[in-house]
Amino acid sequence: MSASTRTPGKAMAGRVVRAGAVSVRWDPRVAVVCGTLALLAAGAAVLVVGSGDFPISPPDVLAALVGQGDRATEFIVQTLRLPRAVTGLLVGAALGLSGAVFQSMSRNPLGSPDLIGFTQGGASGALLQILVWGGGAVAVTASSAAGAVLTALAVYLVAYRRGGGVVGVRLVLIGVAAAAMLQALNSYLITRAELTEAYEAAFWLTGSLNGRDWDQAVPLAVALAVLVPAALLLSRSLGMGELGDDAALALGVRVQRTRLVLVVVGVGLVAAATAAAGPVPFVALAAPQLARRLTRRPGAQLLPAALTGAALLACSDLVSLHLPVAVPVGVVTGVLGGVYLAWLLSTSGRRGLG
Repeated sequence: MSASTRTPGKAMAGRVVRAGAVSVRWDPRVAVVCGTLALLAAGAAVLVVGSGDFPISPPDVLAALVGQGDRATEFIVQTLRLPRAVTGLLVGAALGLSGAVFQSMSRNPLGSPDLIGFTQGGASGALLQILVWGGGAVAVTASSAAGAVLTALAVYLVAYRRGGGVVGVRLVLIGVAAAAMLQALNSYLITRAELTEAYEAAFWLTGSLNGRDWDQAVPLAVALAVLVPAALLLSRSLGMGELGDDAALALGVRVQRTRLVLVVVGVGLVAAATAAAGPVPFVALAAPQLARRLTRRPGAQLLPAALTGAALLACSDLVSLHLPVAVPVGVVTGVLGGVYLAWLLSTSGRRGLG
């Protein structure tokens, strides 16, 4: 199950397309997978927009999106429901891409922000703002992002060894310890809170897209506009890093500098996603592994992982809207992710997770 395991025939699949100084490896299977995932995510988002107390058919949703519907439908679609769907797509893409970065960097399928403390750090920041300092949605969003960033900084500094830099496995182990401590802090904060505040905090901790508007979607879109290109530009160095530090150094990769930049990019993605929707579980864990299986390619499949995350969260949101009892999307992803994690551990036991 090691991310560093490579099959030569598959690794050389596709062909290189060059345009001046820029070269891109073109793989027809990866292109088909990405196109299919994009259509699945978009289709699920359209169905999400059409779901609710006032159902709207997909053709009417599409008409309202381009300004061809009646006023009432356009108001419901564009103002009330579209921000939720867009936020879900962006959060899913951010989590999927962040998970791919950290799993590839640590060469471990369990090296996910869900499990190494970064998501819990964002949750701790939000809980401190909600339960201790007080403040509105903007303050909670800023505190959540700050909590994720500070947690990542602390984990990185503790994992750093002079002369050896940061090793992926060491980063994961220290991150898991940090996650346990932060989870204990979060539980303590809730037990000390007043009933109303505790309910608000507990609801936020499940991860939810309820009530999301453009105030959450627009900052997240701006963050992704910066961080996604940065991650894609580093994808070649990330793939070389999976071969091991010595091999990457021999190929000209500045391992520690690249790893630090990747940590910044990955943490930025998970911080932005957590700030927008709360700590939505397991998307960052499952999306990169599903993307690898769909593309049948080794290494970090960054764009497929992002699209898989977007499709997963959009479909989970659609399921949450059609359950007999309304539940936050984080409950759906938690159930699906728990089943996936059990399967991953059972199928990886013989080969190891490292």
